[in-house]
Amino acid sequence: MTKEHIDSKGFAAIVILTILWGINYSAIKFSNTGLSPIFTTFLRSLIASFLGIIYCIVVKEPLFHRGILLFHGFIVGMLFGLEFVCLYLGMLYTDASRAAVFVYLSPFIVALGAHFFLKEKLNLLKVAGLILAFIGVYLVFKDKPHTSGKLMLFGDILEILAAIFWGATTLYIKKYLAKEVHPINTFLYQFVFSIPIMFVCAYFIEDKWIFNVNVYVWVSVAYQSVIVAFASYLVWFMLIHTYPVARLSIFTFLAPVFGVLFGAIILKERLTTGLILGLTCVSIGIFCNNYTKK
Repeated sequence: MTKEHIDSKGFAAIVILTILWGINYSAIKFSNTGLSPIFTTFLRSLIASFLGIIYCIVVKEPLFHRGILLFHGFIVGMLFGLEFVCLYLGMLYTDASRAAVFVYLSPFIVALGAHFFLKEKLNLLKVAGLILAFIGVYLVFKDKPHTSGKLMLFGDILEILAAIFWGATTLYIKKYLAKEVHPINTFLYQFVFSIPIMFVCAYFIEDKWIFNVNVYVWVSVAYQSVIVAFASYLVWFMLIHTYPVARLSIFTFLAPVFGVLFGAIILKERLTTGLILGLTCVSIGIFCNNYTKK
């Protein structure tokens, strides 16, 4: 049943999802202490793909399509794979809280790309959101914590590249797959076809994949794979089938807020003035970018 407005159940669901997505940045930091980052995201895609295939079999949805749709699925998986290679590798060098801000530049990449490639024109509010987002990124870049390492800038750049790949993935899906396949198939294409990309990157970039595994590392991997990659994405797909996606998207500004919050609580990361101001700008920008009149 499709609803025109977000009720209390829908609101509670999207808030819980953004909390789970915010915690995920801290979870990556934990898994990075025992597993190499690209190998971790390879495992994540492997587990999520397995669960997605089981789900498709249960609900009797076809696993894959043929012809051009399968080709588009491969491109989506490649972009998705590169996004998470950059995201996980970048987390070796930068803070979880900074990564949460940089990665959520993606909605603005989508807005710009949709303007040029999908003929979805930018209005004044979206332009204001874009300006706020770039101001926010500048403020975060400018005010690094005193304890930051020399490679933090490299990590920050990788997180921005992850945002660009995420935006490119979204645009490609909107143009070639959104109206052609079931959302669970889009889910599967992203994860299944990202597996070889991630494996190749792990093979050539990382010398050692497993080096200090303990229960916390495995719990972290399970959280990233089962809770976030599979369950939360599946619930998100269900939500966008029930509620207007534009109104749901407004609440995604909460994800970087929770990312920064849990980075401070769980990892004891320092909240600099630039980070707080930058987060505020980016979050308001996301809200402006997704706001639609009722």
